Amino acid sequence: MPGDLNQLQRSPRDVTALRSAQQHLAAGRYGLALSGYRELTGRFPLVAELWFELGRTAEGELDFELANQAYRKALEMAAGNTSLMLLIGHQFQGLRQADDARDCFERAVASNPTSVDARISLAMWCEKENQLDQAKIEVEMCLAQQPQDDQARYVQALLLHRQKQNTAAETALRDLIKSDPRYPYVKYSSRHLLGVVLDELGQYPEAMRWLLEAKALVRQLTDVALLERDYDHQVAGRRRMLASLTPEMIVRWQPERMPESSPQSIAFLGGHPRSGTTLLEQILDAHSALRAFDESNAFNQEVAAKLPMSSGPGKFQVRSLNEQAASRLEQARQGYHKHLLRTIAGDVNASVLLDKNPSLTVLLPQWLRVFPQLKVIIALRDPRDVVLSCFFLNPVLNATNMNFLSFERTARHYADLMDVWLRMRELGGFAWREVRYEDIVENLEPEGRKATEFLGLSWDAAQNRYYETARRKFLFAPTHHEVRQPLYRRAVDRWKNYAEALEPIQAKLAPYCRAFGYPI
Repeated sequence: MPGDLNQLQRSPRDVTALRSAQQHLAAGRYGLALSGYRELTGRFPLVAELWFELGRTAEGELDFELANQAYRKALEMAAGNTSLMLLIGHQFQGLRQADDARDCFERAVASNPTSVDARISLAMWCEKENQLDQAKIEVEMCLAQQPQDDQARYVQALLLHRQKQNTAAETALRDLIKSDPRYPYVKYSSRHLLGVVLDELGQYPEAMRWLLEAKALVRQLTDVALLERDYDHQVAGRRRMLASLTPEMIVRWQPERMPESSPQSIAFLGGHPRSGTTLLEQILDAHSALRAFDESNAFNQEVAAKLPMSSGPGKFQVRSLNEQAASRLEQARQGYHKHLLRTIAGDVNASVLLDKNPSLTVLLPQWLRVFPQLKVIIALRDPRDVVLSCFFLNPVLNATNMNFLSFERTARHYADLMDVWLRMRELGGFAWREVRYEDIVENLEPEGRKATEFLGLSWDAAQNRYYETARRKFLFAPTHHEVRQPLYRRAVDRWKNYAEALEPIQAKLAPYCRAFGYPI
């Protein structure tokens, strides 16, 4: 029979070993934690929590095969432990293993049909899979048991919004906010969503008021000033490194080639978030000879973490790029390729692998050092629309996303990221192409064809109906619901609805409007 952590309490030695492993895990010392958890799972093989923590440790060590084995072992023993099933499901979600994640959420619901957390987790998963009717059923089951549950009421309003029932969503959100939700996430997210709904209803001044109120609540939940200092320190170091790069350095990297054992060419799709990267990704991914990856963590974990450009926080150095041994670069390429394809069953029938990852635009020097033949596509959009669209996001707060809590910081983030691109564009020495969101919206096939041919492929008729392909896939991007629709123009020049709110940052964005050809 499965056991629990209470089994370890019988021996002071076991308690000490567990605490030591947990402390190493919490501190990110995964190698030290790993040996501890291996010993503990060997001695207590029926304790599901130990296998779960072993899985988290293995993830930290980038041993995804072991992490999967550990999570599956924990799941085998998690009968009746709904909370653990949900935790495992969220870990699988982070590993981009959609089927495994859904299986965990379904098991959690089956294990405890009255659990609001389980049904809400499954409902949110169904929403990501575009199964809105099933998501609605799960929420209605929650509300039938607990009509005033904050989480269920919020998700109900979200689903109404997804189904274009914005008037009903507005009413539901106003009622929810008036009831003073007790969950911090629901408290600020309901205000944020109301702002989004009112925007679509054309009530722009009130939409902005609710967004600002939501951002103010988020600021109360963490030390934003500390996050800002860490971010600014990193940016300053990166800017110094970029300034020291020369065209000759990039040319010197070019003789190196991808190994012949890698049949697919690698392409990178970047730009600033909310510049149309997901739309362009889906248009390209509809091609039968291309496989796109939606913000994979392969580069971060197999390249950036193992071949860092810095010797410490903010200490970015060109020397660390130039002095990489050929064997280490080859190891990084192979690790990246393996990691990128690990969630795909069977052979990959594609000649081009496209990594869409706008946040990794800041790492373009590393990309080009490891993949000198990389083809780079940068999505562009009117900087004012980009900043506004980022301000409308409700992302998980971290050192990057905290910039989206104010227009001033959002504009600064835009400048920080796009200055990387402008510098790399100036240096040259690699294959690149810019694609404007507005041009795609106006002329899908001609503009999409240019991007496709840049990658060495001919236009595929299925790319005209990219949204049909997108509806059949699980999408991790926060804009997954938008790219499942045919093209629309309402997001072009959207910033004009909020010109007064954007006025303080217009001068900051003006140079970028000029650099990318947008009228001021």
